[in-house]
Amino acid sequence: MLSTPLNLPKWLEENSHLLKPPINNYCVYNEHVTVMVRSLLFLPTGLIDDEAQIVGGPNARSDFHINETAEWFYQYRGSMLLKVVDNGEHRDIPIREGEMFLLPPNTPHNPVRFADTVGIVLEQPRPKESKDRLRWYCQNDGELVYEDAFHMTDLGTQIKAAVNAFKDNEDKRRCKKCGELVDMVPRNVVQP
Repeated sequence: MLSTPLNLPKWLEENSHLLKPPINNYCVYNEHVTVMVRSLLFLPTGLIDDEAQIVGGPNARSDFHINETAEWFYQYRGSMLLKVVDNGEHRDIPIREGEMFLLPPNTPHNPVRFADTVGIVLEQPRPKESKDRLRWYCQNDGELVYEDAFHMTDLGTQIKAAVNAFKDNEDKRRCKKCGELVDMVPRNVVQP
């Protein structure tokens, strides 16, 4: 059976309390398309086999997520910054209100969301053999400090659990090259 359209402004008014740090995601559809609210937008199900999220800001995380499938970003309100590792180089991709961006599979990325912003993210359900990864890089020298891998079945809970486990372990957070303790929140981020 087809679902009904989601009134995003009404949903945000009634459910913004669900968009809390450190992850700020809420899955509004998880059949055919996963729609996550990351201070995001809505998408009806039945279009593609993806996950749609509404995502709100601000978020507070320094991990880089890697999944074997593409992600589609649409910025409904405000702007966000997508931190990526592109061919070994760290760079920032601003996504402004009304803009969309397709992130290729296997691209390390950290979506930085700011206060009073809303975006939509579409992600495909993970194939059974796939592994999502979370990476943390040293803010001083860019070295990979730690990586966790798991089969993603629940984006709303698994990432949060992995982020919290990393946060609570100083040995995992310590850069082997320079000794710096990895920050849990990105440094010097400016809203585009």
